[in-house]
Amino acid sequence: MKSSIKIIFLLLLTTCAHGQEAGEAIEGISMQNQNSLPLDLPDQSTSKLNMYRNDSVQKELLTKLKTNEKWRKLIAQKKMAIGVVDLRDPEQIKYAGINDNEMMYAASLPKIAVLLTAMDALEKGEIEETPAIDEDLKLMISRSDNAASTRMIDLLGYDKIASVLRDPQYELYSEKYNGGLWVGKRYAKTGARKPDPILGLSHAATAYQVSRFYYLMVSGRLVSYERSKQMLDIMEDPALHHKFVHTLDQIVPNARIFRKSGSWKNFHSDSVLVWDMSDRHYILVALIEDPEGESIIRQLILPVEEVLHIN
Repeated sequence: MKSSIKIIFLLLLTTCAHGQEAGEAIEGISMQNQNSLPLDLPDQSTSKLNMYRNDSVQKELLTKLKTNEKWRKLIAQKKMAIGVVDLRDPEQIKYAGINDNEMMYAASLPKIAVLLTAMDALEKGEIEETPAIDEDLKLMISRSDNAASTRMIDLLGYDKIASVLRDPQYELYSEKYNGGLWVGKRYAKTGARKPDPILGLSHAATAYQVSRFYYLMVSGRLVSYERSKQMLDIMEDPALHHKFVHTLDQIVPNARIFRKSGSWKNFHSDSVLVWDMSDRHYILVALIEDPEGESIIRQLILPVEEVLHIN
């Protein structure tokens, strides 16, 4: 009898130990997935952020930004556009945008369109992946190198870039949404132009379409899951620490930052995916036409985080 009780007791201990190990494993997987990108989401439509537009966040964002008199004027003049995507619950995301379908000159920010086109061409075997191409893609995004960007544009061609941006799989440029991402000029003084059909801009973006670009990428839906991850790897740890990154360096120095920005004369733009192990899982895009645009973009991080109720 005592022997039977002892056996049962040992079995219970073994079961509890296995249960604890399983729990630890599940917790470990959960924590790993939390910081693993792209997100491995159930198959669902991610093509239109408008379906996730959140009225509460939208109203709070507009109210918050309008407390600044200068920002209020820029918003009214449609010289300030914002896009925000809250990814803390990636299966129930929240989107808000201000002037987010207003296409603006975006300088170097649309180089992300060249990156996407390169991934598309590599996936289809239209160009061969080489160390030189890998280096140019990294220089183009991390350091915003114009020579590397121009080499990639020359390799791909304007027609290829436009076809990818217009591809129904992405619709990152569409007349339905007042344009979007566009690259129609080399980042050099010479060369032909292919301006966008709506406003005739050479390097254009809307906050809405840039937000969509990041969301499709972070959910593994730009070209393929593997190519999306490759793009994220290229966009992580930017070499330039101004605008959004300047502020993020101060408030969350250990966060993972994926970013592309642009500036030319009075046109300033920035876009970022912020991902850390606490409460910061969001996309933020800003397009501003103003001499103080760089400073304004620096200042946007804190009020946006207040709107998202990030501690």
